Amino acid sequence: MDLRGDDFRRSIRAPAKLNLFLDVLGRRGDGFHDLETLMVPVRLGDQVSLTRTPSESQLPSEIALDVRACWPVRSPIALPDLPVGPENIVVKSLKLFQERSGCRLGARVELLKRIPMAAGMGGGSSDAAAALRLANRVWQVNWNNDRLAELAAELGSDIPFFLSHGAAVCRGRGERVERLPPLPPLHFVIVKPAEALGTGEVYGAHDSIADQKPPIAHGQLNRLVANLYLGGWYDVGKWMHNRLQVAASLISPTVEKLRRVFAEFDFVAHQLTGSGSAYFGICRHAAHARRLASILRTRQLGSVYATRSCQ
Repeated sequence: MDLRGDDFRRSIRAPAKLNLFLDVLGRRGDGFHDLETLMVPVRLGDQVSLTRTPSESQLPSEIALDVRACWPVRSPIALPDLPVGPENIVVKSLKLFQERSGCRLGARVELLKRIPMAAGMGGGSSDAAAALRLANRVWQVNWNNDRLAELAAELGSDIPFFLSHGAAVCRGRGERVERLPPLPPLHFVIVKPAEALGTGEVYGAHDSIADQKPPIAHGQLNRLVANLYLGGWYDVGKWMHNRLQVAASLISPTVEKLRRVFAEFDFVAHQLTGSGSAYFGICRHAAHARRLASILRTRQLGSVYATRSCQ
């Protein structure tokens, strides 16, 4: 997320994320689940711009959101319209920030969408985090990152992750973020099928079969992180994990279809990201990713992206 602009208008890139590891440790009393997950931001991202508008009264000024879609030109799947009213997470985030900070200024927000929706790639959370960082600067509130993260955690579990750069291990319901030293570049191919998966539905399916699923190996996440730094490709595939993939497969046969298709190719490793429905594979280098993405586009599985990790 790189801020650029002047004192009245700034823009920021809001990256997508992929879960290279996701374990569900149990259901909490508040209805959420305790997680342990390794999330990596990628260059595929949205663009968020915020222009400060003045307040003409003692009440906070309005938040106006202008959304423009920049989906793949030849996308094989139907692409939904985005809400621009109070239900949009960007508007919710800015309204709550106004309330807590006491700021009476308003904003006009432009959102250029590239991250697919309902994909498990954190597009909405990333946009919200970008909007908070922009408003903090343009409204000159100047909260530190810890205070912004507390507010972000109220709005969504993944939003604190996107407030800073690079990969991180996230715990709790996702709001406890442990930043990692910069990882070596990772190259990915992502397929977003037409079918969308609801996060609540996937977690519900997981809860119904949780007792039937064996625990993962002790220290598996640590072994994955170590092999990412070492470039040990074989063991990266061995230690990657997404606890929600089985549950998502029960709801959607498309998840299992994507697993079988990815297994036909020489990916380093592959799995579902988040609760889906996007599926990704790790490649050895950029040319490898471009080649496999080109082949997968001929399979008519959905929208296909070749991208890499970012810091």
